[in-house]
Amino acid sequence: MKIVNRSKQSILADNISCADTSFKRLKGLLGRKSLNKGEALIITPSNSIHTFFMRFPIDVLFVDKNNRVIKVISSLKPYRLSPICWQGKFVIELPVGTIQASSTQEGDTLQIL
Repeated sequence: MKIVNRSKQSILADNISCADTSFKRLKGLLGRKSLNKGEALIITPSNSIHTFFMRFPIDVLFVDKNNRVIKVISSLKPYRLSPICWQGKFVIELPVGTIQASSTQEGDTLQIL
C-alpha cells in the first residue's frame, strides 16, 4: 500500500500500517522510538488524536470522506492534543518533514493504493 497526493503527484508513504480497531487506535504509535521516512499510520475512523506518551513529533493529516485533506499539522510534539476535525473520516500520521517535502496542503486529494 502507498499514499499518493494526487494534487501534487507526490508519494507520502509506501509503508503503511492501519489502526482500524479500538485496540490498534488506542495503541497508535505508542512504544515506537521513531517513524521512518516512507512510513505512515492511518487511524480510522478518527477525527482527532493525541500524542501522550509518544517519544517523537509527527506530521498529521486529517482527511474527509472524499479523501481530501481538511487539516494539516506539521511537527505535532509529544504530549499534545490535536483539534477535533468534525468532517474528518481518518487521520494519517507521518514522519516530521513529510508534509513540507511533499508540499501537501489543505484541499489536496489523496489516494491510497
